[in-house]
Amino acid sequence: MKISKYLSVKRIKIGLDGINKKATLAELIDILQEEDLSIDKDAALQALLAREKLGTTGIGHGIAIPHAKLESMKDISVVLGISHKGINFKSLDGEPVYIVLLFLVAPTSAGDHLKVLAKVSRLLKDRFLREELKKRLTAEEIIRLIKDKE
Repeated sequence: MKISKYLSVKRIKIGLDGINKKATLAELIDILQEEDLSIDKDAALQALLAREKLGTTGIGHGIAIPHAKLESMKDISVVLGISHKGINFKSLDGEPVYIVLLFLVAPTSAGDHLKVLAKVSRLLKDRFLREELKKRLTAEEIIRLIKDKE
């Protein structure tokens, strides 16, 4: 499974505006909704916040991987956001988040859900990749970087 398969220039936002978890999730859902009108923003936000109540998806090292299952989803939807100022995501290490990779899947896609989560976790463990993602100025550069690392 390749994360780059699910990313596009339109699904990458450099310079997130949100400074907290809820605002950032809403901002990223808006990006997904622009390409897929079947995504219900309120339902997606509720599902993501419910998942966050189980435990933060801010995994440390400036990374958050919010994810949820959503009834209206037919496939996997992925969006990547880069923050320059840092987001209070209540991360495991207490540090701000700079890289947010959010994905939504159908409730019947448990296998795909775990595959995406595992792949993203492995990719973002690479300190060099994390640093390069924060420095990239364009979505095209980010996609190229991720493809090179996959």
